[in-house]
Amino acid sequence: MEKWRAADRLLKFSSSCKSKQGKYFYSVATTVHRNPLFSIISPDDISYFKTLLGERGVVQDALALDAANTDWMGKYRGSSKLLLQPKNTEEVSQILKYCNSRCLAVVPQGGNTGLVGGSVPVFDEVIINVGLMRNILSFDKVIVSGVLVCEAGCILENLISFLDDEGFIMPLDLGAKGSCQIGGNVSTNAGGLRLLRYGSLHGSVLGLEAVLANGTVLDMLGTLRKDNTGYDLKHLFIGSEGSLGIVTKVSILTPPKLSSVNIAFLACEDYTSCQKLLLEAKKKLGGILSAFEFLDSDAMSLVSSTTFLGTENHGQEVIKDKHGQDFTSIDLRALPLEFWYSYASGSIFMENLEAFLLHSVESGLVANGVLAQDINQASSFWHIREGLPEALMKAGAVYKYDLSLPLEKMYDLVEEMRVQIGPAAKVVAYGHLGDGNLHLNISAPAYDDNILAKIEPFVYEWTSKNRGSISAEHGLGLMKAAKIHYSKSPETVRLMIDFDYCVFELLPDTSCLDDNHSIICLCLSA
Repeated sequence: MEKWRAADRLLKFSSSCKSKQGKYFYSVATTVHRNPLFSIISPDDISYFKTLLGERGVVQDALALDAANTDWMGKYRGSSKLLLQPKNTEEVSQILKYCNSRCLAVVPQGGNTGLVGGSVPVFDEVIINVGLMRNILSFDKVIVSGVLVCEAGCILENLISFLDDEGFIMPLDLGAKGSCQIGGNVSTNAGGLRLLRYGSLHGSVLGLEAVLANGTVLDMLGTLRKDNTGYDLKHLFIGSEGSLGIVTKVSILTPPKLSSVNIAFLACEDYTSCQKLLLEAKKKLGGILSAFEFLDSDAMSLVSSTTFLGTENHGQEVIKDKHGQDFTSIDLRALPLEFWYSYASGSIFMENLEAFLLHSVESGLVANGVLAQDINQASSFWHIREGLPEALMKAGAVYKYDLSLPLEKMYDLVEEMRVQIGPAAKVVAYGHLGDGNLHLNISAPAYDDNILAKIEPFVYEWTSKNRGSISAEHGLGLMKAAKIHYSKSPETVRLMIDFDYCVFELLPDTSCLDDNHSIICLCLSA
């Protein structure tokens, strides 16, 4: 046990932005140093893994490793020399059992679409990528309505397409759905665009299978809606970011797909109007409202001037009212609203929707807007909202913060940040208004320590003072692990640490596994 306690302190933080290895993480207090208690990969290790996985399951190619070592934004980069690709749970178990015996550090990886440095190595950890575990194991649409059981490597978009063909809908939808994997979604408790209607994965996930640090397989892959026999341990793995084990299978409840969907893209002149519109929408359209997003005028200007949508100014072309008037150029907040309803009652819902929109315009809550006329225009609306991260990347360096705040306070932070930053950078805000999730982005020509010093710790202190969360849906990863105290009390952090120790004390042959992004590990070192 003492070996685990010592190895648990893999990452040590200092106040510098730059580590001994010259890595810039673009976040204050994220310098880390490798713990020498972890072993270095040897030729014998490579031979073992090739025997277990075959040649194709052991990747040492420099180009492939470069991609696996680097996060999507290019901000975090490890130096792993080995990528393992297991094809099933048993192989994951054998990998972890062996790494435990050799005291080899590992990092679990899925689609590598995270934004906080949680899916790539910090140093030379063995990367365990579950992308080959992509089988849909079962789908029950008759006896138990809409229960999907699949492996962790299934790409979210593929699951969405599969369910669409079956007449069901995935309760989770993300802009990164073309690359992210369901195991990573569960491990980070991803929120996304449909949380307003379907809730978080804590409500949708019925069960899961996970492999612990020493290779022990936990079978919690239930498909029941109710099971009150002791602790519901699956919830500890949802959002645990790999700190307790690697999720290998998931069972998830999927609702039937309603036959019709429509989207309105509305413009409000101020944030107060946005809040009032949300309240009115919940009151009058609660039964059909599935998403209520927002992006501010700076976000609209950015997306309208970027060519990532396929054609120049495509963002402007799709956001016009019925008279052809463009409403992207005025100072406003734009709101994509999505509505799902059944075909049989569609005329009633459409009447209610049109009445709601008309009243919103007449009362002054909405300055302008447009209702999608077909599926192509509806897709264009979502393309604008989902394309903002890419547009920001094209604009230059970006500091990203995923925050959860009381609804009435959410835009106050944006305005105060603009004062705090001044003309050195542009503050771009968008997010999930329906559940109080702000995506705060500071866009600059290049990464600059002077800009960062104005952002942090100001953004975390402001969020903490207003009883918000410094991570609404992206997790902590390497970027925020040492900052957990802004959202969690010392007593809560202590209990998390105690629980982590308790898990490993109960297991024989305790592991040296550490995914280098463990919430618990980083709290101990902070």
